This record gives sequence, structure tokens and C-alpha cells, in this order.
Amino acid sequence: MQLKPQDFFVALKLVAWGEQRWTYARLAQELGLSASEAHACVRRGLQAGLLVQNYAALPPEVAAVAAQEPSAIYRIARRSRRVSSAAQAVGGAGQKPAPDGADNPVRPHVRQLAEFALHGARYAFAADKTPTTLGVPTSHSAPAFAGVFAPGSEDYVWPHPNGTLRGIGVEPLHPSAPYAAMQDAKLYEMLALFDALRVGRARERGMALERLEALIDPTAPKPLKRPMRG
Repeated sequence: MQLKPQDFFVALKLVAWGEQRWTYARLAQELGLSASEAHACVRRGLQAGLLVQNYAALPPEVAAVAAQEPSAIYRIARRSRRVSSAAQAVGGAGQKPAPDGADNPVRPHVRQLAEFALHGARYAFAADKTPTTLGVPTSHSAPAFAGVFAPGSEDYVWPHPNGTLRGIGVEPLHPSAPYAAMQDAKLYEMLALFDALRVGRARERGMALERLEALIDPTAPKPLKRPMRG
């Protein structure tokens, strides 16, 4: 199994949604994916540990069995058609996603997703830059960071004919990222922070590390601030 950029894209969208109710149809529509792509992204996200099954979204009898003894489900599934369907809803050894009709079938594993976002994703999904072009602001140029950095920093954009800023082009994590970001401010902020990790300078990366972790995993311990020496 090879993790793809759209798998990380989907995981960030689920973080942005938080406790909202969602279905695969809505996930595909808001991210500009096909239904089959959305299912495949969730399946790979489960296999990679970026997502986990949301037992609260399953029928109580299925969730109880799955939570207590998941390995037994797979053994019984070979003998019982009824339990086999329950096991499919929970996910077999390959962690299959729940059917289309289920709301909130999976949720982000925030600790592991944050770890991957901060320390692995920018190497796995390295940024390709293009010459100066018109596009949608990203990295520290995104609206969420207005006033954070001093004027004079190079602007970065996702190339787009309807963009609002000229800057160095950065290929987005996924071709539909600019569209999806325009519909979801929190997703936009996380994608822009991720780009700051990919293309930013040391100060920008430092800010992005702290802020992105707080957005993905609010329960993560805050780094200790060293006192400034005069």
C-alpha cells in the first residue's frame, strides 16, 4: 500500500469537519473526488493509521463486538453470513471503510496524523514550484496569516486562472485543493500551513509546525517556550 496525496487531503478534511456528520457522497463532492476515490482514500488512510474506525457510528451490537474482540470477528465471519456483514461494516483485517449509508464511518487518528503532517508529509509529498503566476494565495501568503509576517516575503500561490495574487507557483497537494479550500476556511488554513512546511523558510516552518499541530491535535502538549535573554 502506497499512501497518496489525496489520502492526506481527505484526512485533513475530516479534521476540518470535526464532529460534523458526513457521508462518502458529501466527502467526495466537497473535495472534488469521485465516490470510488473517496472510498479508496479512506481505506488507505485506515491502513496507514491516519484514520480509525468510528465505532460510535456503527449499530450498537456491531460496535460492542468490534471493540471487545476484533480478531474474533474475522474468525466467525468465515462461518456466519450475518456476522460477516457486521465485520464488513467494521472493517476486516484490511480495515475496509463502512458502507455509503453510514454517517461518520471513520475519524482522524489525530496524534498519528499530526505526527505524519509535521514530520513526514512534506517529504512524501514534496512541493513542485513553478514560475511566477496568478493564483490562490498559499503558505504564509494565505489570508489566515495576514499581518503575521513582515512585508517583503515572497508570495506563494496555487496556480489558478481566477486567482487574486501573483507569486511563485506551488503545485497544490491535490488538483482540487484550491476549490475545496475556498469552501472551507479551516481546511484552507491547514493546507496553507502544510505548504509553509514544504516551501517556507525556517521562521515560517517553525510557526507552521506549532499551528498545524494545534489544529490537528488540540490535546497535544504545548512546546515549552525558552525565556528570552536580554
